[in-house]
Amino acid sequence: MTRNTRQRTVIRQVFEEANRPLGAPEVLDAAQASVNGLGIATVYRTIKSLVEDQWLVPVELPGVPPRYELAGKGHHHHFHCKGCGKVYELEGCVDNLKRLVPAGFEVTGHDVTLSGLCLACASAA
Repeated sequence: MTRNTRQRTVIRQVFEEANRPLGAPEVLDAAQASVNGLGIATVYRTIKSLVEDQWLVPVELPGVPPRYELAGKGHHHHFHCKGCGKVYELEGCVDNLKRLVPAGFEVTGHDVTLSGLCLACASAA
């Protein structure tokens, strides 16, 4: 049984309010405003527990530590900002991926990650 601690409650709120995939350091920064003395180990333990509870799912991107997002969302993709490192959700899907697949192959799923600069980073550049 998982205890519903203040730290756990605040970490859940951080994910709900962000509405985008977050890494543990981002969670720590946001949660520390509400929970003094919160440490990265507690954040990692809580994230692990929330994944085990199927409340969060990992978002794996090549070459970077995993991010996590709320479970139960429909099919979507991600945008990774190369400036600030944030990851954003993209609604919808790429049309007609089947035309890229060799004849006789069967597609059972896909992941698409776009990368570039978010609005804030592009404006600053």
